[in-house]
Amino acid sequence: MAKVIREGTGRMPAFAEMLGAAAINDMVNYLVTGNAVADTAATKPTFLKFRNNGDPIFLDHEGFPGISPPWGTLNAIDLNKGEIRWSIPFGEYPELAAKGMKNTGTDNYGGPVVTANGLLFIGASTYDRKFRAYDKRTGALLWETDLPASGNATPSLYVVDGKQYVVIACGGGKNGAPSGGTFVAFALPD
Repeated sequence: MAKVIREGTGRMPAFAEMLGAAAINDMVNYLVTGNAVADTAATKPTFLKFRNNGDPIFLDHEGFPGISPPWGTLNAIDLNKGEIRWSIPFGEYPELAAKGMKNTGTDNYGGPVVTANGLLFIGASTYDRKFRAYDKRTGALLWETDLPASGNATPSLYVVDGKQYVVIACGGGKNGAPSGGTFVAFALPD
């Protein structure tokens, strides 16, 4: 196991330089025994890119997450039953989709809104700049469109003269994605 962590394998990159010997030994110990080690400097690399919560983003040699997809999901929970109603991969890396590797999921920043008739609208996917509508009951994709930048925000719903609209801020800028500064609004059909 230590050799795989140090040298990498398949899509998993080598982590010897990033983690160091002590952290690698701690990881192997945990994988073999199930016993965690104390929180030490060896187990917390300081020079990797970090998310807001401080957890490192482990990427492979091509810059994609170093674990098997899906790398992001959209989930519906039945609160009455306490069960997951459906779970689907959410977001795509355009360069992987072009090679036929679809439904990978991506990092997500921003939440959904749901209309009274059950349409779930969400942007949130960092890399593909899509805005999507799903059936809240089944998770079926009903509609999608491209945005000028990632919609890393929760959309808003509003009504003017009886007509319902959904609007999303397209700011982008997460994890190296292009930044934007546009609000895009869509009118829902009658």
